[in-house]
Amino acid sequence: MSRDSETVSKNMRSIHSKDTSIELQLRKALWHKGYRYRKNYKALPGSPDIVLTKYKIAIFCDSEFFHGKDWEILKLRLEKGKNPDYWIKKIERNRSRDFETDKKLLFLGYTVIHFWGQDIKKHTDECIQAIEEAIWDSTFSDSSFDSSDE
Repeated sequence: MSRDSETVSKNMRSIHSKDTSIELQLRKALWHKGYRYRKNYKALPGSPDIVLTKYKIAIFCDSEFFHGKDWEILKLRLEKGKNPDYWIKKIERNRSRDFETDKKLLFLGYTVIHFWGQDIKKHTDECIQAIEEAIWDSTFSDSSFDSSDE
C-alpha cells in the first residue's frame, strides 16, 4: 500500500456512522433545551440519528460529502479525482436511499428534517429553531380544529 492510500484508509476508518461529532453537538443542544429523544432509532426506516417520538420528528445529521451536498458540483470534482466510478455510484446510492427513507417516514406521519454537518457546527441555534418550529407545527396539527363548530 502506498503512503497516500494508507492515509486514505486511516481517514476512512475514523469515519463513524453513529455518534458523530455533529450528532453529539445537536443532541447536546436538544437535551439542554429539555427535549428528550431516541438516537439511531431502529424501529423506523433508515434508523434516524435523532427521533423526537412525542412529536413524530425524525432528524438526520448528514455529512456534506457522503450525502452529496451540491451534488452537481461535487460530482464534477469526483470525476476528476481518484476512483470516480466508485465514489459517484456510492454517493448516488446514498442520495437515493435518503429519498426512499424520507418517503417511508412521511408515509408513517413523521416530519423529516435533514441538517448538513457544517450547518450544525456553525449554526446550531438555527437548527434547534427549525426543530422547535416543527414541534410547534406538529403540536397544532394534532389538535384538529373543526370549522363547523364556529
